[in-house]
Amino acid sequence: MAKTARAAIKSQKTAIDLLTEAVIRALQDRKAKDIKLMDLRGISGAVSDFFIVCHGESSTQVEGLARNVEQEVEKETGEIPAHIEGTKNAQWVLIDYISVVVHIFQPEQRSYYGIERLWADAELRDSERN
Repeated sequence: MAKTARAAIKSQKTAIDLLTEAVIRALQDRKAKDIKLMDLRGISGAVSDFFIVCHGESSTQVEGLARNVEQEVEKETGEIPAHIEGTKNAQWVLIDYISVVVHIFQPEQRSYYGIERLWADAELRDSERN
């Protein structure tokens, strides 16, 4: 593809597209498990446009995933989270970018809280590398 065609495609992406892509790349780089992109835009009363949900295998990995998301998203997009919680015990870390909310769980908490079940009306996409 020619450079101008690639530039045109890139310029058509929205800020939310760029943000979700940066989050997913940061999670993939640190080997997050079962990454899901949930599109909540069609759901009345949704608190955000997108949720990105994944898990890590330990509190150390969950903490590392969260830190990498913060660093890489700021580097790639200039965005900083409006709010972060859960880093103290790293069972469930929530990173809130307002239009995109990132949920990083340990496996037991992900199963227990069932974000994907709770928001079952959302369009759900796997975001694993192919």
